[in-house]
Amino acid sequence: MLGLNFLNAQSSGNTGLNIVFEESSFKFTEPEKDLITKTIVLSEKEIRTLLPKLPKNIKIFLEIMDRDLDGVGGTTGRAQKHEPDGEVYVYISNLYPNGIEGAVKASLAYTIHHEFHHLVRGWTMVGNKFGQGIDIAMVNEGLAVVFAENSTKQIFEGNSFPEEVVNWVDEILALPKNANYNDWMNQHPDGRMGVCYRSGNFVVRKAMKDSGKNILEMSKLDPQEILELAGY
Repeated sequence: MLGLNFLNAQSSGNTGLNIVFEESSFKFTEPEKDLITKTIVLSEKEIRTLLPKLPKNIKIFLEIMDRDLDGVGGTTGRAQKHEPDGEVYVYISNLYPNGIEGAVKASLAYTIHHEFHHLVRGWTMVGNKFGQGIDIAMVNEGLAVVFAENSTKQIFEGNSFPEEVVNWVDEILALPKNANYNDWMNQHPDGRMGVCYRSGNFVVRKAMKDSGKNILEMSKLDPQEILELAGY
């Protein structure tokens, strides 16, 4: 983030949202900022009705990324910290069909739902409430995927799971606690992408089906409980 100008911070009424557009060589247009702000504000209201433990104050940094994010609808993000206030970073691809506007319409609501779910769970880069392990990451990311998909109806190939996903889950459960995070979250050395997200999607949906619990009920459980409900 070094070298970026922090411009156009916006407070969204009384919602406790602080939206910051980070601009360097790529700049947001005013209509893009408008669309982004409206999408985030609406998403926050929807999420807070479902997850009332969402932090009262949340700062969201947005940056344009010159990178192909087609598999996830043109946007991605990370939950940086959850207390005392929430902090989220969102990256929007300028290579997506119809540019920034296309990416925002395709997936920004999904990304906000996904990352805000992490804030409620405490699955964040700083102040993480969970222990080490790809198995824990798999479950927490799976919860956020299912929550976002169910809430927004935005579903992306990059989070879908193939038939062989049962083997992927077995692989993850057999990993040492210090296994390389990037290999399983992003690109595996064998070429697979997003193994953790896609496996987590499967595990959480299996646990929901087998237990009869909905995603909000599942979100209150710890990773081991969810794995057990899924038969692991």
